[in-house]
Amino acid sequence: MPAVLGLNFHHDTAAALVVDGRLYAAEEERWSGVKHNHPTRKGTLTVPTRALQWCLEAAGIEPEDVDAVWAASMRPNPAAGWWLAEEREELAALLPAPLGEHLRLLSHHTAHVLSGYLLSGHEHAAGLVIDAGGSSLGSDFGPGRERITGYDLWPDRIDRLYQGMPAVVPGPVGPRRVHSSLGHFYRNLARRVIPPGDEPEGSMMALAAFGDPQRYATHIRELVRLGDEGEVRIDHPWGSADGSTPLLLDGRAWTADNVAEQPEHKRADLAAAVQVVFAQSVVHIARHLQRLTRASALVFSGGCALNSHLNGQMAADSGFDTLFVAPAPHDAGTAVGAALYGWHHQLGQERVPVPTDAAWGPDPGALPTTAVPSGYHALPHLGPELAPTVAALLAEHRIVGWVQGQLEFGPRALGHRSILAHPGRAATRDRLNAIKKRAAYRPFAPAVLAEHATEWFMSAGDPFMNRVATVRRCRADRVAGVTHHDGTARVQSVAADHQGLRDLLEQFRDLTGLPLLLNTSFNRKGTPILRTAEQAVATAVELRLDALAVGDTLLLADHVPDPRAASLRTR
Repeated sequence: MPAVLGLNFHHDTAAALVVDGRLYAAEEERWSGVKHNHPTRKGTLTVPTRALQWCLEAAGIEPEDVDAVWAASMRPNPAAGWWLAEEREELAALLPAPLGEHLRLLSHHTAHVLSGYLLSGHEHAAGLVIDAGGSSLGSDFGPGRERITGYDLWPDRIDRLYQGMPAVVPGPVGPRRVHSSLGHFYRNLARRVIPPGDEPEGSMMALAAFGDPQRYATHIRELVRLGDEGEVRIDHPWGSADGSTPLLLDGRAWTADNVAEQPEHKRADLAAAVQVVFAQSVVHIARHLQRLTRASALVFSGGCALNSHLNGQMAADSGFDTLFVAPAPHDAGTAVGAALYGWHHQLGQERVPVPTDAAWGPDPGALPTTAVPSGYHALPHLGPELAPTVAALLAEHRIVGWVQGQLEFGPRALGHRSILAHPGRAATRDRLNAIKKRAAYRPFAPAVLAEHATEWFMSAGDPFMNRVATVRRCRADRVAGVTHHDGTARVQSVAADHQGLRDLLEQFRDLTGLPLLLNTSFNRKGTPILRTAEQAVATAVELRLDALAVGDTLLLADHVPDPRAASLRTR
């Protein structure tokens, strides 16, 4: 029974384990309660202790049963005094001895791209990784750290074909090398658009739908130059983490410190311009990769692959027939990529099946019906009655917490730790934004029965809720709660074998004629998606949800009539 462990010790710490072809994976933030599991001190290495322990326990093995351990390197430039051997030794010392002895490192970007490719089912694919920065271990083309990396991927080959390179710029005491990043570019500008307290990148992507990209398009295009052979050059310091250098627009200086002083309509215009230039730059690179590889499929990963509007444009404009975005394209996903690398490339095992869901984590445990919170009452042991009962509540525009089966891996709630609602009313979106203390312009995603997706949207979306699709105009008024200002929605397609949502969606379709639901993550503002039944109860009470379903038990708010006692009209 071969077993391979993959780990990420850095941002978004996580563990993944492949045992006998089955994948177990979890993020440490789901235990710590700290989003992204940020360490208290920057640069601190952190072991995903509880995620690792859960993976081993769930698989029923001990540390000495693990055949290989891989982790993504994040070492700085060797010129700064760090070397691969030193990083490996430091990380190995943090692990139990049997695991530390097996530990080996691969490049951050290779772990990223394999977290998609080895789950995609494609034999031949181009791979593209774009993020704020990776490791110098992967800088095959010269000094520096990974920023943008392109691959030609085959079952027995991982070839780097493209890498974003440093530039030499004037400095106060002579020329200096600057390695710009499209990930930093987007984050840098987002901090000048989104006030503190909201997640910058995701909020800017949402706000961009309300802006006029032409207002600041010329100025932003001047910051990013596209050259031959996929080259992207970003003027310094806009491709760095520098948030203090003023961006001069309309005679005003935009910085991260004065963002709240800028009118929202101007911030929306800037967001729209940045989104357009960012997407054009990534598509430019992707088209170059298509010319190099002649592949029909593109696998996209790295933090920038969380930009669902970009992914929608990539699917349409990159020149590839198929786009596969990794289920967890952020840094936590490198643990999955590392485990799959050891499984397939080191041990020579067959690739794991292509997933239609990312429910690789722990079960929630049972709902403690002996401690029902004030204001709610329990309907236990509903069994096959659960889905029709909850569908009836949703048809009546109730908001329901939905906790079913194994926890999702990655930043999207895919129907296992979700808050669900009827998609038909914009007022529901506004109520949910208020409940979750999100900006009013933030949209919500639809989860749709896969076979009905193209009846409602211009493209099918994907199983992991990683790309937007345009809502069909003839349908938009029926799904106002999930239709964004620009007429798009981030679509999750729910396949026939999805264990979390499929039955409920079918029941809701039969009641309402709508084969989709509004699906958002079950969490409080600024916290990770919850893990356990106890956390679900506390959060449902705090958010004042109308109902909470955990397993086959339903907690119903006292003000909500039991839908089994009434014959509901079809909505």
